[in-house]
Amino acid sequence: MSERHLSEKSTVLLVVCLSAFSMPVMLSATNVAIPIVANEFSLSATQIAWIPMSYLMASVMFVLIFGSLADVFGKKKIFLVGILVLFFSSIFVAFANSGTVLMLGRFLQGVGAAMLYATQTALVSSVYPAKERGKAIGITLSAVYLGLAVGPSLGGIIMEYLSWRLNFVLHLPLALIILVLLHKVPNDSESKLLEEFKFDKTGASLYTASIVLLCFGVSSLPNSNSLVLLSLFLITVALFVSHSLKHSFPIWNLRIFRNNKMLTKSCLASYMMYSATYSNVVILSLYLQDLKQLSASQAGLIMSLQPATMAILSSVSGKLSDVIEPRLLATLGMLIASCSLFTLSVLASSDVSIYFIAVLVLVGIGFSLFSSPNTNAIMSSVARENYGLAASTAASTRNLGQLSSIFLVSFSMSFIVGDQLITREIFPSLLEAIELSFLIAGSLCMLGAILSATRGKMHG
Repeated sequence: MSERHLSEKSTVLLVVCLSAFSMPVMLSATNVAIPIVANEFSLSATQIAWIPMSYLMASVMFVLIFGSLADVFGKKKIFLVGILVLFFSSIFVAFANSGTVLMLGRFLQGVGAAMLYATQTALVSSVYPAKERGKAIGITLSAVYLGLAVGPSLGGIIMEYLSWRLNFVLHLPLALIILVLLHKVPNDSESKLLEEFKFDKTGASLYTASIVLLCFGVSSLPNSNSLVLLSLFLITVALFVSHSLKHSFPIWNLRIFRNNKMLTKSCLASYMMYSATYSNVVILSLYLQDLKQLSASQAGLIMSLQPATMAILSSVSGKLSDVIEPRLLATLGMLIASCSLFTLSVLASSDVSIYFIAVLVLVGIGFSLFSSPNTNAIMSSVARENYGLAASTAASTRNLGQLSSIFLVSFSMSFIVGDQLITREIFPSLLEAIELSFLIAGSLCMLGAILSATRGKMHG
């Protein structure tokens, strides 16, 4: 193997890891700020869900579009634009003077993040051979979880001594370093596809419309107009699927799932895992700071434990998945996470104890065993020319899972707390909503474990 090839591989991995670390630092730091932001802008319990939801809605809406464009115009170009969009939108959010402006900025951040989600794994997979891919993906995911671990503690300290607004720009110094290093990443434009390529405007429009209808429909529950929005969502999804199966260059090539049980069940398992666990960051922020009256720095430290565990173990599980069947590791991880989430639903009414903290660590262990092996299975289930499609498909199911997880919080808040400001008087209802969220999350993980166990073999 040439020295130049080694250098290219190392540079790509470094650039991707820096972006994979910096964005979660910002995201997890902002989650610690949710109670303070809600108080400053007088946001109700249901409006609070829109702080993460506006970001996730944009990332889900556009990740497929950018994944499709990346396979044609080059992953590096899309990645570069993503860094720039995220950079300037973060500055915009930091200067927000109302809840509406804040959520608009979060939406723009999500657009930039979609470009990165669609290209990060594809960039790594394009330079690492199959026998090394699991290890490389594991390192990348460790960077993600390290960012998630650093963000809450750092964000909590910054909030106590400076301002919550700085939490939205924590990643900008690293973004500048990425921009400097990016010129060393090899160009990968697939020019041979350019003449044949026709952008699927109809598919893109139907897909993005369906996500918007879903978000506003769920957030409107239990109002009657939510039924209209959700009905339109189902109609739009049906039209999108029908269109995608017929189009030559669909925005989401659903034909990739045909006769590919490994990819289909791996993506469904990913959706279930993220649906069950992503909202923990929002739930814990409200639980620790509002219900348990901990300071932002104390809450941030506890919130860091789960992702810190994931950061330590993800590279190990990724490497193991190169030699051990991913379905075994991932299924074990989902079972551990499921049992842990059920336990949290019981412990939530008690004081924050060593048992509560230990269970959070167990959730991290379960997620670590799942994430890297599952991503390795997804990327290894398709041919090299479909890495961009597979990466954007994996990102889409992951982001849809994250969005569904916030729906879970929104659902619990809407039905139990209602559209009220979070005050001491509604703390009992808030606790009940949190317990319900953990209970539903544990059930989703158990269902995901069944899908994971039956996906089939990757090795041999």
